[in-house]
Amino acid sequence: LKKTMVDEIKSASRALAAELDVRGLMNIQFAVKDDTLYIIEVNPRASRTVPFVSKATGIPWAKVATRVMLGESLKKQGVTKEMIPEHISVKEAVFPFVKFPGVDVTLGPEMRSTGEVMGVDKDFGMAFIKSQLAAGVKLPSSGTVFMSVNDHDKPTAPDLARQLVAMGFRIIATSGTLALLKSHNIACDPVHKVGEGRPNVLDVIKNGDVHLIINTPFGKATKLDETLIRSTATARGIPIITTMNGARATVTGMQALRKRGLSVTPLQTYHEKSIGRETIKKFLTPLSVMSSSQS
Repeated sequence: LKKTMVDEIKSASRALAAELDVRGLMNIQFAVKDDTLYIIEVNPRASRTVPFVSKATGIPWAKVATRVMLGESLKKQGVTKEMIPEHISVKEAVFPFVKFPGVDVTLGPEMRSTGEVMGVDKDFGMAFIKSQLAAGVKLPSSGTVFMSVNDHDKPTAPDLARQLVAMGFRIIATSGTLALLKSHNIACDPVHKVGEGRPNVLDVIKNGDVHLIINTPFGKATKLDETLIRSTATARGIPIITTMNGARATVTGMQALRKRGLSVTPLQTYHEKSIGRETIKKFLTPLSVMSSSQS
């Protein structure tokens, strides 16, 4: 998101909290479309985001909010400034698609996840890769990538494909995406669409010749073919990416993993660097101590 949009989200959040006179936590769902901010819903309660934000920042926000609800100010708790950690935290949803053969993995507005995981590192690429590993997604280090993108995503596809080729991946694509990549002098091989000859994309997936799929939805006209591709890949544990934002994040992560390798740092180390050891100790004070001191 652009900084101006982030600032607008912060401003809207403050205005909503003040107008609704909320004491404690408040859950707001925003959507951004064409640089316009929309509010989907506002709930005067905690949400599943709170544990994630608490782990990301090192601040037990549920405890802080409870103390506010009991009458203790944020100033007294030492929470007076915005806390933006130096590290990056990525939240990833966990989906049960592998247990439901034939279900399309393309996401919509409905809730389909069964859990969430988190990846943390000093840069986005590694944090993203860690989130994928935690979610059980096994991204390849080599092999073949099948690409098929819709017209809206074609302007950004060549750069992504070029990065994959530079990493040593082979790219196969159906006619439209193939022509696009060839026009940008990017090495790629053709594969038939479903129903247009053999071997087609389903054949190569079933044969184990594809290791990563980037398939952005085309619409109703090709929905059946796309659903077959995605469900077949899911059943075989092949990673599927259905948005260009997701594809770019994945490539960035794979590049970071190649460059740095995987390492693990305790959360406490990140938190101590961001907010300090004394601040962490302060938040370990049990609620009962605060309550008895006020009675």
